[in-house]
Order: sequence, then structure tokens, then C-alpha cells
Amino acid sequence: MNHYLLSLILGIVEGLTEFLPVSSTAHLRITEALLHISLEDGYWKMYTIVIQLGAILCLPVYFRSRIAKFISTFPKGESGDRTALTHPLGLTAVAFLVTAIPAFLMTKIIGKHLENLSIMGWALLAGGIVMWIVDALNASSEAAGPTAPKSRIHTWKMEAMSLGQAIWIGACQILSAVFPGTSRSMSTIAAGQLAGMSRASALEFSFFLSIPTMVAATGYDLLKSVMGKGENPIGVSQINAEGWIVLAIGFVVSFIVAYGSVAWFMAWVRKHGFVPFAIYRIIVGALVLLFTATLGG
Repeated sequence: MNHYLLSLILGIVEGLTEFLPVSSTAHLRITEALLHISLEDGYWKMYTIVIQLGAILCLPVYFRSRIAKFISTFPKGESGDRTALTHPLGLTAVAFLVTAIPAFLMTKIIGKHLENLSIMGWALLAGGIVMWIVDALNASSEAAGPTAPKSRIHTWKMEAMSLGQAIWIGACQILSAVFPGTSRSMSTIAAGQLAGMSRASALEFSFFLSIPTMVAATGYDLLKSVMGKGENPIGVSQINAEGWIVLAIGFVVSFIVAYGSVAWFMAWVRKHGFVPFAIYRIIVGALVLLFTATLGG
């Protein structure tokens, strides 16, 4: 297949799945397997990192007004009752550190699992079931709204989050780092809902948390790759003109598609739940396990 067309397809897949709770890692690995892309090739490993970075950079653009507001109200917050630690920016930093430190220490374990389709299949399946149950538990409270008595939900806006909620969400995000297919967004959204957050507030915090998490992860991997370090590295000097164009196509396409995906998802969640995504995960997970069983047979 033409490399430019291949880059277009992979950029679309990354942009569509990076922020939906369906696991972009699993979808990229499945697509790469179907298109016979060698994951032992250092260039395609670096390509995957580049398009992930393209997708994640759409968030500062999309949330620019929210970010500006948070910066202007730091550290006391809009109501004046926050500290540097409990302000939304502080909570994002806390959740990031809770995830980043253990994930960095488990780098070798994470690397071994990244291409394992069987693990991805089980993670997709289990994550879909968990997401379905959690969303169903909160469905009646979501429908009743913030004024309803005895609601399971007590945090309707990101600004009202607690330190404990941030630590809990950060801890749950570790699962997505260790088990590809779990989905970073699924683990953080479901964790937030379990901690009493509304769908919209859990989703928004998931987006904010993904900015430092994914920039740090992809930036670190990209630096190792271009510096000629790590597993199957490729130096910048080894990339020809066509290779740079392929990278640029994937980066731009993933950015544009991810931006549209985030805008659509935020609007969807305010009116609907996560059940359709849970069902999709279960179906895809079952198909992946069937596929790996067939290969094994």
C-alpha cells in the first residue's frame, strides 16, 4: 500500500480513538497488524509516537479558554476556596504524578505488553463490562440532575473536585499504562464516575489529565527514538524526504480528526451515556480474542 495512504488511514484511526474510551493503542496495533506493518521497524514505531503527539496537541487548542481561566484563577480558584494543591491545575498535576511515577518504574513490563493482542482483547472486553456497569449505576442520578436528593453524584463540575478524587483517578490510570487495550480515557472516566463525578466532569478531567500524561509519555519515547536509544531506535538522519512527508501527514490528520472527535464527544456525553462505547469494546475485544485464538490454532 502507498505509504501516504497508509499514513492517512493510521492518522484517522489515531485521531478517532485517542480520546474515545475504546483504546487507541489497541486500534492502532490491530490496524497495523491488518495492514502488515512491521512493529519491529524503528521508523513505524516512531511514526506511532508522532501521530499520538499530534492527537494530544489538539487538547490545548480545544480547551484554550478553560486553560486560560484556570491559569487566571490559580491558586485560589474562581470561588476563592482553593489552594495550589486543590485547584483544578493542582489536581491535574497530582493525578499525573500518581500515574507517572509507578508507570516509569514499570517501563520494562509495559514495553513487553504493548504488542500483545491477547492482552488487548481481554482488556477491551473487561473494560467494556466495567464501563457499562459504572455508567448504569449513575444513569438515574445523571437523569435527575444536580438538584436531586440522595444522588450518587456529588461533583458536577471539574472545579468542585477533591484531592482524593484526583489521587484515585491517577491510580486507576496506571492500569491503562500496564495493560494496553484498557484505554486511558476509559479508566479515568470510570474511576471518576465511581468517585461520585458526573459524566461531563469526569470526561473533562480525563482530557486535562491526558495532556501532561501523554505529552510526557510520547515526548520521552520520541526523544529516545530520535536519539538512537531504546528498542529498535531510528535516528533523525536516517529518515528520507518521503519519510518526513509520511510523518507530517499522520501528525496533521491525527490532530484534525482528534479535534473533531473531542468536540463531538463532549457534546454527546452531555446528552447520552457511555454504554454504546462499552458495547463496542466488548464486541471488538471478543473479535480480537477470536482472531488471536485462530492464529494460535
